[in-house]
Amino acid sequence: MHWEEEIDETVYIVPDDVMDLAYQIKCRTLPVDHAWPLATAIHQALPWFAEEPLAGLHLIYGADSGNGWERPRDAADILYLSRRTRLVLRLPKHRLPDAEALTGQTLEVADNLLAIGKGTPRLLSTTTTLYSRFVVDETDGDEDQFITAAVEGLRALNLHFSKVLSGRRFAFSTPEGGISTRSLMVAGLPLDDAVRLQENGLGPLRNRGFGLFVPQKSV
Repeated sequence: MHWEEEIDETVYIVPDDVMDLAYQIKCRTLPVDHAWPLATAIHQALPWFAEEPLAGLHLIYGADSGNGWERPRDAADILYLSRRTRLVLRLPKHRLPDAEALTGQTLEVADNLLAIGKGTPRLLSTTTTLYSRFVVDETDGDEDQFITAAVEGLRALNLHFSKVLSGRRFAFSTPEGGISTRSLMVAGLPLDDAVRLQENGLGPLRNRGFGLFVPQKSV
């Protein structure tokens, strides 16, 4: 755990240089471990996506709970998706027109058909506490080393923050072997730094679904 004194927030207007593009989808199920097949399908449909430095893929997480149902946690389990579920890409503004090519396509993701509808752009959040469910852990599983590496990565982006907390581990499968990840929360960010962290993410493989940050409501 990393902990510093709180810093004051500043008023900030969110730029539209990088935005989230949220697509309506029709897809009944996906495996919990769908990062690699989903990213592969996106890369095939949008050949420029893998080479765009600021492009990122949000994995389809689904609801944590609802009507007594809890989201499965095991990689081999199945996610049951609702009509409200969205496929979300994080993209620089100039790529939004190119990404419209996804609309109307049907992707095959781990033997599941994912039909993509209209995409709606969204500005990044002004929340000063951010959370990434899956940051690649390039250590040997040591939490302190992971936090140290995360703090170094955040400081390399010239970010100011007060708290960095790691959480649950999760392993993903790829054709080349497994990828170990941890969740990470960063709190006490000034508004401009919160946007910068969302724009840049943390760690490798953001275009494969890792290291992207979303709002976290509380510490």
